[in-house]
Amino acid sequence: MTDHALRLPAEWEPQAAVLIAWPHAGTDWAERLAAVETTYVALAAAVTRFQPLIVVVADAALCAHVQAQLRGAGVDLSRVRFVELPYDDTWLRDSGPITLVDGGGGFQLTDFRFTGWGGKFGAEQDDALVAGLAHAGVFGQAAHKRIDWALEGGGIESDGDGSILTTWRCLVQRHPEQSREEMSAILRGSLHADRVLWLDHGYLEGDDTDAHIDTLARFAPGDRIVFQACDDTADHHHDELQRMGEELAALRTTDGRPYRLHPLPWAQPILDEGRRLAASYANYLIVNGAVLVPAYGDSADAEAARIVGEAHPGRVVVQVPCRPLIWQNGSLHCITMQLPAGIA
Repeated sequence: MTDHALRLPAEWEPQAAVLIAWPHAGTDWAERLAAVETTYVALAAAVTRFQPLIVVVADAALCAHVQAQLRGAGVDLSRVRFVELPYDDTWLRDSGPITLVDGGGGFQLTDFRFTGWGGKFGAEQDDALVAGLAHAGVFGQAAHKRIDWALEGGGIESDGDGSILTTWRCLVQRHPEQSREEMSAILRGSLHADRVLWLDHGYLEGDDTDAHIDTLARFAPGDRIVFQACDDTADHHHDELQRMGEELAALRTTDGRPYRLHPLPWAQPILDEGRRLAASYANYLIVNGAVLVPAYGDSADAEAARIVGEAHPGRVVVQVPCRPLIWQNGSLHCITMQLPAGIA
């Protein structure tokens, strides 16, 4: 494998599988475990319609429990692989591998340091997850490269062609001692990218990732960007997301054209014991032949699914109930990590 050929594929490129970790009583989901398992079962059913699913479980008892849950939901267990490993929590978008590919069929598991979103939560087991999965043979002969620099998979978007999209709010929190130029150089070097596009605006109340890009704006095929908008002028998110939309409109493709923008509708505020939850429709997951879109039981769900489908033509649109997820400050994309075709 030659380093110069490495690149970070776009999510819409062919995939081998989706990787998730199942919630259990030892995770932060314990208080509402039954509710969140309904989302995980729905997610597993949706993914396995289109491709394999790899499920990390804490022990044999949890594995048997999950198998029973999935079997009861009619999931084809021949498309599910279980791997027993310890983990702190289930946000595999951020603790899982960022996989680079090369033109010769090789892969590199880029294993950045996971700090529990800047030290907010314990993360020792999650930080060891990529190495554990590699040791278990989940990724075949893929090279494993550890990078001692904090970065979460939800903090970056790739168009598969050398452009990375990210947010200043997140990375300056992780690396306050570094300049934008220094961080851009690290991202370009470690991800083998040509350029880094930064957003200075955009956030969601109830998101403790410090404005991960996958809650705000997503690359889509054909030089498109799908982003979370807010049309409610009375909502305190309005001005910030309006400014983010203006930043996106000012971005240019590598050949100097504006991106085709797809603004997503705004869900009505969802509160939990007075706390605002981050109901982002941008946090969708692309799989082979389909796109899985969060649903929150809001009147905007259907329009969000339509717009995401429009931005990803030729794919089946499947809505997945995600209201239980946002209680723990994330959504559908946050709990998953896709693996590129050929790796598993």
